Parts: sequence; C-alpha cells; structure tokens
Amino acid sequence: MSQHALHEGWVLRAVPGPQVPPEIADRAVPATVPGCVHTDLLAAGLIPDPYLDQNEEALTWIGRTDWVYETTFPWRPGDDDRVDLVCAGLDTVATVTLNGTEVGRTENMHRSHRFEVRSLLRPGPNTLTVRFDSAYRYAEAHRDQLGDRPNAYPEPFHFIRKMACNFGWDWGPTVVTAGIWQKIGLHAWSTARLAAVRPLVTVEGDIGRVELHVEIERAADSPVTVRAAVAGAAGEVTIPAGERGAVLTVEVRDPERWWPRGYGEQPLHALDVTLCAEDGRVLDGWSRRIGFRSVRLDTAPDAHGSAFVLHVNDVPIFVRGVNWIPDDAFPNRVTRERLAERFDQAVGANINLLRVWGGGRYESEDFYELADELGLLVQQDFLFACAAYPEEEPFRSEVEAEAREQVIRLASHPSLVLWIGNNENIWGWHDWNWQQPLAGRTWGRGYYLELLPRIVGELDPTRPYWPGSPWSGSEELHPNDPAHGTMHIWDVWNTDDYRRYREYVPRFVAEFGYQAPPAYATLRRAISDDPLAPDSPGMAHHQKAIDGDRKLQRGLDAHLPAPANFDDWHYLTQLNQARAIQLGVEHFRSYRPVCMGTVVWQLNDCWPGTSWSAVDGDGRRKPLWYALRRAYAERLLTVQPREGGLALVAVNETGDRWRAPATVTRLTLAGEPRAKTSVELDVPAYSSVVLALPAELARPDEARRELLVAEAGETAERALWFFAEDREVDWPPAELDAVVEPVGDGARVRVTARSALRDLTLFPDRLDPSAEVDQALLTLLPGESATFIVRAGGPLDPAALTARPVLRCVNDISGATSAAEGATASAGGDPAP
Repeated sequence: MSQHALHEGWVLRAVPGPQVPPEIADRAVPATVPGCVHTDLLAAGLIPDPYLDQNEEALTWIGRTDWVYETTFPWRPGDDDRVDLVCAGLDTVATVTLNGTEVGRTENMHRSHRFEVRSLLRPGPNTLTVRFDSAYRYAEAHRDQLGDRPNAYPEPFHFIRKMACNFGWDWGPTVVTAGIWQKIGLHAWSTARLAAVRPLVTVEGDIGRVELHVEIERAADSPVTVRAAVAGAAGEVTIPAGERGAVLTVEVRDPERWWPRGYGEQPLHALDVTLCAEDGRVLDGWSRRIGFRSVRLDTAPDAHGSAFVLHVNDVPIFVRGVNWIPDDAFPNRVTRERLAERFDQAVGANINLLRVWGGGRYESEDFYELADELGLLVQQDFLFACAAYPEEEPFRSEVEAEAREQVIRLASHPSLVLWIGNNENIWGWHDWNWQQPLAGRTWGRGYYLELLPRIVGELDPTRPYWPGSPWSGSEELHPNDPAHGTMHIWDVWNTDDYRRYREYVPRFVAEFGYQAPPAYATLRRAISDDPLAPDSPGMAHHQKAIDGDRKLQRGLDAHLPAPANFDDWHYLTQLNQARAIQLGVEHFRSYRPVCMGTVVWQLNDCWPGTSWSAVDGDGRRKPLWYALRRAYAERLLTVQPREGGLALVAVNETGDRWRAPATVTRLTLAGEPRAKTSVELDVPAYSSVVLALPAELARPDEARRELLVAEAGETAERALWFFAEDREVDWPPAELDAVVEPVGDGARVRVTARSALRDLTLFPDRLDPSAEVDQALLTLLPGESATFIVRAGGPLDPAALTARPVLRCVNDISGATSAAEGATASAGGDPAP
C-alpha cells in the first residue's frame, strides 16, 4: 500500500464568460491545494481582500463562474492491484478528468470520493483536471426543477450540499467558494484495504469495551485478518473469502475514564487496527486515539416539563457552552495552530462544550482531536440550517451518504457527545410562515425524524440523537417550548431588552446572543473609513444583521449614557453585549438543576464584522469573553431577583462541597455601608443554593446612588447588584491614580480608584494591534485597586495607556470628568499625588 499526495503544480483558470474580468480571463493562476479560488486569486494579487471595506460586493462574480484546476504529475507503474484517486473534499460541483477521460462527478462538499484510475494512468507525465461548475447555477437549477422553498436569506444554499454560510449569513460575507478544499492523491493497494473502521467505545463498571466494526474493499477474494490493539489488550478476527466485514470486540479492564474538562482527566489510548493477508503481509492500517466514557441524555418528564441533561460517566453535566461557526469563510486557512488558539480561548473562558452549528461544515480531524485532548464536549449538528430542505433526489442520496461517512469518521472521538438533526428548521416550519409557500412540498422532516435517527441508531448507538435545535422532544409540543428539551432565545436580540432573559426558566438554552463590534484594531485593519462612525460605509457593510445597528442602539438607550462619539459607542456597545450575556448566563445557572445548559451564540467569527462573537474575526477577545469567563466560573456567586425581593445564589460546578462565609453589603457609591448580612455558604458538589436576602438589603434608600456587593472571600469572584441603570445612576466623575510599570513584553498597570469606577476596561490594541490584557470589566469602589497585565509586541506609552480611549469606564461618559482627565499616571513607583 502506498499513498502519493497530488498537491503540487496546480494552476487555475476561469471558464470564459461575460462576468469574468479581462485581467483574469484566459489567465493561468498558480493554485494552492488544498485551497479555493478566492484564496488563489488573492495570493496572485488579482482580487482585493473580500474581508476589507466593501470589496466583497465586487467579487460576487466568482461564485457565478466555472473554474478549472489542472496539474501534471509523474507516475511509474507498480505491481499493485488497484490505484485509486482519493478526493477528501471537492467544493462542490466537480467533474474529474484524468488524461482526457472523465473519472467521476461530485456534488457534495461534505463527502469524500474515491475513483479507480489504474487503467487510465500512463508511465511518465499524467494530467489531472478538476472542473468546478458554478454552485449558484447548480443550486438555482434544482430550485427551479423541484420548486422553491423558504429560507432565512435570499440565497439558494438549501439546494446544494455545500457550506451554507458561504452564501452569506447575518454575521458573515457572501463568498461562494469553489476548489479542491481538502487533500487529494493516489492510493495504490493490493488484495484488500480498510474501507471503514468504526469503533463503538463503551464503559460499564470496570470494563471498557471497543466493539470494532470493520468494512473492507477487495481486489482479491482471499481470507484476510483484522488485528486490533488498545490499552494493553488485543484481538483479531478473520474475514473469510467472499465477505466484506467483521466485528471484533476488545475488552480493557479498569480503563482510566475520559472526563469533560472540570470533571476529571482526559486519558486517551491509541487504538491500532491492522489488515493482514493470509501470508501475514500488512495490507492496510488505521489508528486513532480513543477515550473510555459513557454518555446518555436524560429527557424524562418531571414537575417542570421534561429534562434535557447530558450525563457523562453517569454524572450530570451542566453545559457551559458556546456555538462554533467556521473560523474562516475559507476553510483551508484554518490550521491546527489557529484551532488550538481558539480552543485555548474557550478553555480560558471556562467553557466545556462547543456546538458545531449546522450552517457550516463537519470540522477537521484537528478540531475533534483537540477537543478530545482538552476535554471540550462537542455537540455536532448535521448540516442543515434555517431553511426548508428538499428531500427529493439527488439530495436524499447525497444526504444519506454524507451522514454515513461523517458518523463513521467521528465515531472514535470521546469529545463528541450529541448528534443534532438540524438548526432551527423544525422551528421554522412551525413559526416562520413556511407552510403556505411550501404547499405540501418536502422541507426536511424526513431527514430529521426518520433518516438521520436511523443512521445514528445503526452506526453510532453509543451517542444520543436529538432531531433539532431547538426541539422539545415531540411533534405534539411546540419545538421551542422552554419547559421541554432545548430552546433558542432570540426575542431578546430582535425585539426585547436583555432583562427579558429573566422571564425564561428553560431546560437547556442552545442559542442566545447579543451583538457588538469587533476590537478597534480589527476594525482599523479591515475598514478604511475616515472617520469611523457606526454608520460609515465600511462599518455598515460589516454589519450583516437585519436592523443590527438599530438593535444595538435600542440596547444602549435602555441602559447606558448616550455616546458622544465613535469611541464611546464602540466601548458601550461592547460593554452592553458583555452585560447582556452575563445577565442571561447567571440567571439560567441560578436555576440549576431545572436548567442544565447554556450555549451562547457564539464563540468565534469568520471575518472582521460586527457580530455576536466573544472572539472577533482577527482572534481578539472582546469584553464579552471576559464576561463569559466570569459567568461560567466553576463557582459562581450571583444576586438574582426572586419573588419580589433579591436572593444570593451560589452555584458549585466542582466535585467538592463549597463551604465559605459570605457577606452581602448595601453600599453607597462612595463606599459607605447602609446594611449588611452574613451567611454561611454550604453548597454540595454540582449543585446550587438560593438564599433570600433581608428586605433592608433589597430596598435601597437611594436607588441611583447605591449597590449591593456580595463576597465569599477568595472562593469566588464577588457579585454586584445595581438598583438603577447606568443612564440613571448618579455616577461621580471618574477619578483614579494609575501606575504603569514595564514588564517583559508589556506592562503592568495598577489602577487605584479615588471615586467609584464602573466596568473599568483597558483596550491596549488601540496602541499596539498585538497587545492584549488579562482582565476587563472591573468595578472598583473608592480606595480599591486593580492590576492589569498587558502583553504587547513592544513598549507602550504610559500616558496613552491610562487615558481615553484606551482606559475606559462608564462614568467617564456620564460624569463630568473622563478617566483620562481624572487619572494621574506614572511610569513606575508610587502613584502620583
């Protein structure tokens, strides 16, 4: 057996058409494989970057053009029985030709393809050609043939098995790609090869079991042997002549169990599978790392409706999750290193689950391997989102082949704990006025409630399947019923204030989010507007949500002082996003165990736009990231409204009992105590307690001048409760002292408050695009201090580091004096007087 990658020497040409610019027509462009047309044209300097300014609008012709990739490679005949051309991923409508002979056609980005080509190969040079027809033309032709179906956007993404968000979304650009987006090469083999290896890993008591399902493809009809070894145990089985599959079970005694992060370790064991001929020759091999763990989904009826609780190793897990979208609209740019950075950001924000959203892609092996290593759970959508999908051919066969391949591919990963049938399509059929325009045509129900559960039940019975997100467990219930199953909450962003989160007590929130612009350095790299304004052309183009800026403004008007300029607007919209999500997460967590999961929309971004992400398209952390880290802490102290008063809620997501003295104090903004109570926290492992607060704490004397501070020493971060919105609070002018000390590759900034400072945040990327800070959104009372650690690529100006617009707090907007004017800064030593 041998494999030979075909990644070199490719050129790209546009098929002539009136839409093709003259400078590209008939031009041979060097192509990178794996890659895509957009990145090849960009590398050749033939198109502007579609992520910058409004360049995207001038590049729509690319998706309506046919493209041809071609390379020449040498081949020398050997004695192999078969030589296959293996295409791991073609995007999307492709015709593959070898030495002038067509070998196959594809129309699904989410599948691999294998073509037998030995008879077509020639000694010496060979020419391989892959033509990609326009995804638009294909999708529109099937739409016209089968009848249109409703969707969330005016694009035909549901009529082609391709990454839906390539056609644009309310957070991303329209860049309809084409290309050889995954590996391509020749695979030479004899006698037999491993066509599919599917390990079903379970653990019960002290026995771990690997039930290994093996399928082979034959070139000769003779017996072959499959051997497997894992964690010191081994086994083998012979597949007789004429048969193409076998099941081999290997048992491991006392295996170390794999746990989600925060619940234990993540031991992984190499599972090695070898296929051997009768004479002992090794014909093929397969290897993955597996983890022994059990997973089940509890959806039992109870007094509150019906549950939705993931259990791993029989421990109920409170999901502290985020939604994951493709990290770049051009998948070939998403490297393992980039994923590792994003996963580190997830772990740093105390996240324990990533939901791979259904409008993107099945992610790379790197993605799931990193999740396995870090203990990040994965909830995997099948790739259907926000549309009525046709169930006729050719789509049904493509969907079935795609689902079978991906379920088999991902079966070995312990991080994968849940399959989801679709994103919002069942909800859409109920609530988005689909039924009349569909007029009885198919819309995907057969996929979500029949085909996909059958495939998962057949190929991966070790994991639960849930037909949709949201879904309430029965067609007799509304799919977005908060009392049953999973729900999405989007009325907050679309129509209501974020305090409405408190009106819901859901069983599991699979989507909810709030927007903000990206970091300032990201904006300045991507947008050349001068001056920047919320509605300047580049800013407006990078806001894809319907009425997005109006919704941002509605949120500001409800809570915060009016911004005087773009710098104020940028800080306040980012702050409002962080506050909205922190309020929602803390509220939902306070109802544990009725609510057992929150999955925030969204962790990451695919381009430098205004969106719901915590990490922007350039990989910079927005204030929301810091708020998530706080709200998703293993031990959470939060003040919540309860039954006409206030309560202190302590949530413990550790395996140890949480015992600690706690105090709740009502203070003035000047730091003067008005009332105080002390309590003893005693919170069992994986539990929460609710402690009603006395009336003298919950009822301020002067709502505009008071707050509550709840503290439990070093055991948890303190919690704050304000009795009035910032736009109503009598904030004093911001006064502070700051000391800046150069350290290593950055600076240490110590801020001491002379007045109350609300949500003090440093934005060092305004001085150095590489700079980042360790904490944000700190509220200090007079006399309190905080230290910020800034990492940067070089020295930073101390005066600029402690002045607007780098150092911000709410009361430098509402007060008479800005942080810049009220601060005294020095480059080291004691604070200036």
